Amino acid sequence: MSMKTHRDWAREAKGIDKPNIVCPMTAHPAFDKAAAYFKIHIIHVPVDPDTYAVRPADMAAAINSNTICIIGSMPQYPHGIMDDIQALNDIALRYDVGLHVDACLGGFLIPFMEEAGFPLPPFDFRLPAVTAISVDTHKYGYTYKGSSVVLYRTVELFYHQITSSTEWPGGIYASPSMAGSRPGANIAVTWAAMMSFGRDGYVQATREVIRGARYLMAGLEKIDGVEVMGSPVISCVAWTSKVFNIYNMSSDLTKKGWNLAVLQFPAGIHIALTRRHMSPGVIDQLLSDIRDSAAVQMLNPGAAASGAAAMYGMAAQIPDRSIVGDISREFWKLYYSTNLQ
Repeated sequence: MSMKTHRDWAREAKGIDKPNIVCPMTAHPAFDKAAAYFKIHIIHVPVDPDTYAVRPADMAAAINSNTICIIGSMPQYPHGIMDDIQALNDIALRYDVGLHVDACLGGFLIPFMEEAGFPLPPFDFRLPAVTAISVDTHKYGYTYKGSSVVLYRTVELFYHQITSSTEWPGGIYASPSMAGSRPGANIAVTWAAMMSFGRDGYVQATREVIRGARYLMAGLEKIDGVEVMGSPVISCVAWTSKVFNIYNMSSDLTKKGWNLAVLQFPAGIHIALTRRHMSPGVIDQLLSDIRDSAAVQMLNPGAAASGAAAMYGMAAQIPDRSIVGDISREFWKLYYSTNLQ
């Protein structure tokens, strides 16, 4: 919705009829979806191969006269890295474009980190160029899916999110979001969760999760053959290996009962830590299993991938990414097909 809103704002305020948005390669695919839905050209900017953060100068270089908005993540999902929102703020001011801060993952952590003892640089409406912030309540807000939030700096910008049909025989129909009818139960449950936690509860939950993430990172750094990807400071931690095939470790950990995400470009393993992981012994068990798997992999670091690990590796090596896209679309086509033959 934020991209639709920025598109309509830029069309009215600046006369832009061929809009584009500029975002890091690590930005969530929801921005690609928005670009496809609303006919916005999307420009992906590579991230630093060592830090996994986007370089502000590269973002600035990608902006042109049709750019309506740039995007920064707090944090991005794959590696848990925060983009430099202060630098992006300066760029957005210089080029007079919107700045959307994607805090869908960290939105119920980063506001409480300073009180929890982990201060961050400004990332929100304290920065004058930030025009919108997205937050998912169903992640660290600890409530059900379906109640995500988009915040705008001004009600004038929000105005462009609203659609209105005035000539329908059924009456005047105006709607502020994609969904026409929305379940009130989700809103009620979200309100109840927030009232139950309260500010102090969210601060304490944030403190636990951040401490756990840093404990996990410290443990990973001591394991031979394993390397933490970048310097995450929030709840997500990713690791890789320059010695052995990390997808083989992923298969090992799956067999041990862990449900972890795999990454590509480059290959890695990712975990988004939650309060459940803070139960006594959970992170220590994960580190023990990673340590055992690494020891096995180091005995034969050149071992070929097999099973799911081989599938992930093969998909990442297909040079024509349109083929991968076609296969993924074919999956969903078959999933929803009513043809049982």
